[in-house]
Amino acid sequence: MSALPPPRLPFSFPDRFPFRPPRSFKGQVALALTVVYLVWGSTYLGIHLSLESFPPLLLGGLRNLCAGVGLLVIAVHRRAVWPSAREVRNAALVGTLLEGLSSGMMAYGMRTVGTGTAAVMVATVPLFATIFSALSGRAVARGEWFALALGLLGIALLNHGDPSPSSTVGTLAILCAAIFWAGGAHLAGRLPQPSDLLMSTALQIGLGGLIATGIALVSGERLTQVSLGAGLSFGYLVVVGSMAAYVAYNFLIRNTSTIVATSCLYVNPIVAVMLGAVLLGEIITRWTVIATVVTLLSVGLSFWFDYRRRGLA
Repeated sequence: MSALPPPRLPFSFPDRFPFRPPRSFKGQVALALTVVYLVWGSTYLGIHLSLESFPPLLLGGLRNLCAGVGLLVIAVHRRAVWPSAREVRNAALVGTLLEGLSSGMMAYGMRTVGTGTAAVMVATVPLFATIFSALSGRAVARGEWFALALGLLGIALLNHGDPSPSSTVGTLAILCAAIFWAGGAHLAGRLPQPSDLLMSTALQIGLGGLIATGIALVSGERLTQVSLGAGLSFGYLVVVGSMAAYVAYNFLIRNTSTIVATSCLYVNPIVAVMLGAVLLGEIITRWTVIATVVTLLSVGLSFWFDYRRRGLA
């Protein structure tokens, strides 16, 4: 029996297009990692600029709804296999947590929290994933609980010297975004998803965005006028931040280990802090540096203990 060909990224480029994706599997993994590293590190800046015109919950909902529709059109054009009703339901549930509620709470929190700080806090997703694993019955080592406590200490240090109510509310909102993301990722690994990568991604972010948009409208959020800068930033979030990055991320989830796929959580805060300092003039304080190191150390320990557990299993 012949070996199966290596998985391919689910898109192609015209012959005259100046960029050709790598043909080797390792090259495609490297390309996908580069996309999630740089793009998701820059989306915090895009959210910050879009909030000039977009209400926070509506921003997260519309962003993913538009991206989902775009990917669905591409998937249908490629004649992807249509999923079952059960798979559609699962995609809607996962998408609501991952893209709808998580993106909405992130945008809400970033009204009062800087881009770099928000990125560091989102790096706690693996720590909350540890809690969900424990609740689902997996034994969690004491070292993993230590990593979780270290991550919570990093969050506390981020707010050192800024006890204002607005900062506290923004911090709690971003923590909720991290919890929603961890919960959605946990369910995504347990619930049957559509087999086609593009179709699965389209349904997740599209249905999640649709539900989040409905929640935003019911809560009273409305879009009145959009500035040029906010409109361009929103377009970037839709096409690059959602359509391209989520496909790359799902490709990594399906074809590499969880450790490799979520390694973007190490790099995104660094990119976000640098962009915030250079383009927005955000001040990098001593406490920001300390909190960043502590938080990323906790995430690194969490991955290390997970790696050891898988190696001994």
